[in-house]
Amino acid sequence: MVLPTRSDLRAMLRLALPVAAVQLGIMAMGVTDTIMVGHLSPAALAAGALGNLYFFIAGIFGQGTLMALDPVISQAVGARDEEAIARALQRGLVMALALTAFTCATFVPVEWVLRVLDQPPDVIPDAASYVRIAIPGVFPFYAFVVFRQSLQAMHRVAPVLWTVLLANLLNAGLNWVFIYGHLGSPALGVAGSSIATSVSRWAMALAVLSMSGRQVWHHLTPWRPETLAIEPLRRMLRLGLPIGVQYLLEYGAFAAAALLMGVLGTTQMAAHQIAINLASFTFMVPLGVSTATAVLVGHAIGAGDEDQARRSAIAGIFIGASFMCASAFVFLVFPRALARSYTGDADVILLTVMLIPIAGVFQVFDGIQAVAAGVLRGVGDTHAPAIINVVGFWFIGLPVSWVLAFRLGGGAVGMWWGIVVGLAAVALILLGRVRVRLGRTMHRVVID
Repeated sequence: MVLPTRSDLRAMLRLALPVAAVQLGIMAMGVTDTIMVGHLSPAALAAGALGNLYFFIAGIFGQGTLMALDPVISQAVGARDEEAIARALQRGLVMALALTAFTCATFVPVEWVLRVLDQPPDVIPDAASYVRIAIPGVFPFYAFVVFRQSLQAMHRVAPVLWTVLLANLLNAGLNWVFIYGHLGSPALGVAGSSIATSVSRWAMALAVLSMSGRQVWHHLTPWRPETLAIEPLRRMLRLGLPIGVQYLLEYGAFAAAALLMGVLGTTQMAAHQIAINLASFTFMVPLGVSTATAVLVGHAIGAGDEDQARRSAIAGIFIGASFMCASAFVFLVFPRALARSYTGDADVILLTVMLIPIAGVFQVFDGIQAVAAGVLRGVGDTHAPAIINVVGFWFIGLPVSWVLAFRLGGGAVGMWWGIVVGLAAVALILLGRVRVRLGRTMHRVVID
């Protein structure tokens, strides 16, 4: 077994921490939208949250598909293959255009979909308006993902971090103008929030492009004729589509759990939302470690250094698991203080205090599975994690949640222990897959 050195751990932290900060910054934009729309009315809050949820569900597949850039570009960087970096970045933009068309097509029937899902009739018009107004922001959202993944693979995270910080300020300012009607703008409410977000997404794509210096422009120009070759694009999609499916199924499993929680009652739903929000916040760190691990493993494979790839993989899993263990300790020791920071309702606090320690347990497995998936992505193995996610979340976790919550009368607590079982299954199976892949000879992903 090849153990990581202190240098390996430092390299992982240097890349993982700013990437995690970027993830937190992107999450903060959604939180800001929710808070500012929430000052209008409960109905506006529900409509904004529902519209943002629809955008995220429809867009997460494309976002995941573009993660194919992680192994392709990081391995090319490791091999110092400038032409391969340029072709991958350009193909990323081509894929972003195609994914934009697909995602926007799913936005058209938004009103019908929300009615089929039996959402509140008074909320549907504003939520549908939010989604339709968001259509112009889909391509810059995907373009930003392309630039972000490319720069992270090149170890250039600072432009992305500054872009996200500035975008948060711009988004808050535009929300103030368009939602409430300032500086000559009419008060547009929920629609104003969507306008602000779309403008901010264009600003993000253009800002990260301008702040990246020659790193991105150098690879965008001149445009390579072979970029549009069908076979290499097909290979890129073969890498990316399983990641997109994995992201969609993983998020879908948590969305299904939330819907089942709503069946149990309002108090259960509120407690679930608080606990899952806390877990989502801490999850941004192992998510950053996952991306850093994919990049550093890819660099090592591109350079032909398999031992370094193994050390980077182990370093990533160790750091991700260690952080989540520390986070779990906080959740286990201070559940009441955490619950009180969200609500003063005694019934909600009582149930939340029971769920937060379970969240502490499940996020340890969540952190491990996230980083293990990053290891496999760096290697170029994207099909296995998608299959493992289906098995762990949909064939194990959700059925166990349903049995514990409804058949055995466990309610919300039973539902969450089912989530723990599903995540544990995914984490353990992925770790087995990582061990198998690291034990083999690792080759660079072939695109051209």
